[in-house]
Amino acid sequence: MRAARELLKDLKYEVLSGSIDVNVSELVYNTRKVKKECMFVCIKGATFDSHDVAGEAAKNGAVVIVAEHPVDVPAGTAVVLVEDTRYALALISAAYFGYPAKKLKVIGITGTKGKTTTTFMIRSILEHAGISTGLIGTIEVIIGDKHIPAHNTTPESYEVQEYFAQMVAAGCKVAVMEVSSQGLKLHRTAGIRFDIGIFTNLAPDHIGENEHASFEEYMECKSRLFRQCDIGIVNADDEHCSDILKGHTCKVETYGFSEKADLRASDLKLVNRPGFLGVDYHVSGLLNFDVEIDMPGRFSVYNSLVAIAVCRHFDIPKEDMLAALEVVQTKGRIEKVKVSDDFTLMIDYAHNAMSLESLLTTLKEYNPKRLVCLFGCGGNRSKLRRYEMGEVSGNLADLTVITSDNPRFEEPQAIIDDIKTGIAKTSGKYVEIIDRKEAIRYVIESGRPGDVIVLAGKGHEDYQEICGVKHPMDERVLIAEVLEELGRK
Repeated sequence: MRAARELLKDLKYEVLSGSIDVNVSELVYNTRKVKKECMFVCIKGATFDSHDVAGEAAKNGAVVIVAEHPVDVPAGTAVVLVEDTRYALALISAAYFGYPAKKLKVIGITGTKGKTTTTFMIRSILEHAGISTGLIGTIEVIIGDKHIPAHNTTPESYEVQEYFAQMVAAGCKVAVMEVSSQGLKLHRTAGIRFDIGIFTNLAPDHIGENEHASFEEYMECKSRLFRQCDIGIVNADDEHCSDILKGHTCKVETYGFSEKADLRASDLKLVNRPGFLGVDYHVSGLLNFDVEIDMPGRFSVYNSLVAIAVCRHFDIPKEDMLAALEVVQTKGRIEKVKVSDDFTLMIDYAHNAMSLESLLTTLKEYNPKRLVCLFGCGGNRSKLRRYEMGEVSGNLADLTVITSDNPRFEEPQAIIDDIKTGIAKTSGKYVEIIDRKEAIRYVIESGRPGDVIVLAGKGHEDYQEICGVKHPMDERVLIAEVLEELGRK
């Protein structure tokens, strides 16, 4: 049991009715989890406002209701009025779990692209150096040996604090997490003092209904991280860098290719050899050494450079940094899967035209014998995405293999036909194979020396959604099955 008054001590509030001099059994914000003698925080979502069921929550056992406006509850129930219940939930959650963030070094990463890969790189280096590090991100939450599938890039504040508490209990010293613009907008990280905040880059994204009203709002939300961290490490090459730093209260360090950057990358070389598709470059400024990583593209330089910039603050020897960067892989992000000594196969989450174009353009720079792109598109989503992705692959890939993704409630063939409409605008060659496993078998069997083959769209997903049901389907498993059936394992 926790004293309600203690849980509220970090907030400005008004008690509208009842008494907060009570003990509460649990902190709850989900109406389905209301329990006897709990504190219930009303949250207004995109489609549901739990203020409307505050009375029901009280009848089901809640003794304290935290709300933004008066609510109709049974007599004797404490109603606590706050300005913003999402902000309140964050601060109450921190108190409820014993302020676990204060017992960790917390690193937060924001930006449009690169967050996921960079979090994994940072964790890889720190773990390699013997520093136990938890991770919260788009793909999963990692606490010791425990891997928990993620549902949001930045979870609700209650879950963030709960994960931090579990990290402390597991002996973690550091937490590295992706901090999304929505997470910042909805106060999911409120009350956390980040030791290090990171900005990767910024481009228009997540703008629309139930997200951000404008690019300006999107950018402003990102900038909030640098008003709640001690050290800000930002991309000097990004045109929005100065906007992100408006009103910052942190010490600033920069990274990038710019001569003005505190940590600079130079002498970039693309490296393509059997079993290796990556980059090498030189780091200068705050540190001075050569780096080689088995990840392709200029964006991989940025991701690894910021990981180095962060780990410098932990006094990690360069040997540990380099050793960790040599082996780090992020599930579903240009993730290479060994199938042959003759050609390269990788899995990537690129699932829209912009991300697919970026990926294929990067891979073409390595002058593969053929660039083969296998992808499908999700059902019950914009047809425009299908046309655009078809056109991108038709223009950039030497061969496109069109297959099924998550058809949902649509016929896979209808989706494929839409993709073909986009390809028809190009001179690109294509084949269509509805069954994704058979499509994977085709690209493996027909792979030629020097080919680069990318399976795009699924990435870290381990399911295929058909008629509202998620069926297990992991491309890594499909690849292993195909190799076994072909007698190559």
